[in-house]
Amino acid sequence: MTTQRLPALPTLLDRKIYKTGQTRGADDDVIYQNRVSRTSTVLIPYACWDSCCTPQDAACIYENGFIVLLTPSEYFENPSINAELSAKKLAIGKNALVFYETREQWNTYNPEQLKWKAANSRKGQLGGQYVARISATTATANGGKIVRGFDSTSMKGAGIRVYEYASNETNKKCRLQLEALFWLCYDADIVAVNNGMTVENSSTRKATIVDRCRQQGLLDTQQLTAARILNLRGVTICPLCLEELSSQGFFNRMEQAEGRLVPDLTVTQLNLFHIDELRIGGLNHRPYNLGWGHHHCNVVVRDSGVQETVEWMKSVINRNAKEGYL
Repeated sequence: MTTQRLPALPTLLDRKIYKTGQTRGADDDVIYQNRVSRTSTVLIPYACWDSCCTPQDAACIYENGFIVLLTPSEYFENPSINAELSAKKLAIGKNALVFYETREQWNTYNPEQLKWKAANSRKGQLGGQYVARISATTATANGGKIVRGFDSTSMKGAGIRVYEYASNETNKKCRLQLEALFWLCYDADIVAVNNGMTVENSSTRKATIVDRCRQQGLLDTQQLTAARILNLRGVTICPLCLEELSSQGFFNRMEQAEGRLVPDLTVTQLNLFHIDELRIGGLNHRPYNLGWGHHHCNVVVRDSGVQETVEWMKSVINRNAKEGYL
């Protein structure tokens, strides 16, 4: 049975929803890949292996594999490390690497003196035993930046942060629910039309997406309200300030302070919002934990999670009131 093709969303909104299935940005000085799929190879700190050896979304394996990262001290200062790795079905150069992050580590356990090779492959044999990302320093001689492994144009970055992972199926459900949340903004119908859709196409797409969400168990309003994603009226809200969202915020760029203008700014007023923060040992890029919120509110929450941020804000207000500033 062929699924009927839906009318297209406005390009900017379609791109924004699609990008929710990608990881955050990363530059060349870190080990992570830059804005790739959440299904990509995951990097797991050895200390976290027991809690991260399988994905948190009930799947048996990571869709594109994993690489375990050991610190030099974890590897070189433990006489039984290879036996421990073997018991966990891990092996240096196969699915585990020694990761150098400091100059002290590099000088103490120099991999080049050991005739080790830098890894350059994410699957099968990794092509080496180690990877290094060490910042430059002027404090010592020969203090240049040290970047080894996964640094070619075609193989830049070893993988993604393990807590950013989500399976392909989870990503599909998240995108579907997130689009429904756009349509549940109080002015979505008129905004969609103002941004290029016809009234008929807007109505058709909205009805279909909302219906698909209901069929897949993704529109439980009680859960969405408890998570601060919808209010009691069933309208999409910012999870931190609880203001009802205008869907025009998906299309409007952020206002910039006078004298600090950036010509290529692409940040919009509304962004993806994780209710419980992304963290190792939990699957928090998932339905009922994702909403849309104001850019500034998202900046305030950062990696703390909404609840912890609200409690901090309450303490700030209380102190200001106590000292007479309110």
